[in-house]
Amino acid sequence: MKTSIVKYQGGLRTEAVHLKSGNKLLTDAPTDNHGKGEAFSPTDLLATSLGCCMLSIMGIVAMEHHFIFEESSIETTKIMAANPRRVSEIIMEVQMPKIHFSEQQKRLLEHAALNCPVSKSLHPDIKQTVTFRY
Repeated sequence: MKTSIVKYQGGLRTEAVHLKSGNKLLTDAPTDNHGKGEAFSPTDLLATSLGCCMLSIMGIVAMEHHFIFEESSIETTKIMAANPRRVSEIIMEVQMPKIHFSEQQKRLLEHAALNCPVSKSLHPDIKQTVTFRY
């Protein structure tokens, strides 16, 4: 089943439509690469996708083990390299909810995050730096 349709809008902007839901997403080239920077860049989405995946998989683990996980968040930082221009590192700061997690729950959540599908799909040359803050 097809996932999305991406259309070039001109001015280094694209519009992606999620076919199942109809939700739309705009991207712009970043200002350091001839763009307006008024929306996520494609490489921003790469880093953001990692954060979304980590939280989703951690949420599944919490749901399966019957503990609360809401109000967690991840701040992402994307580091670019040149020659060739590419993402060289994604820094993830995972802010956990202000509740007490057992050591077993922490291990389950951290293992889930570090082994989410997006993390495992990224090229090994992209450094993934992850910090969990409880």
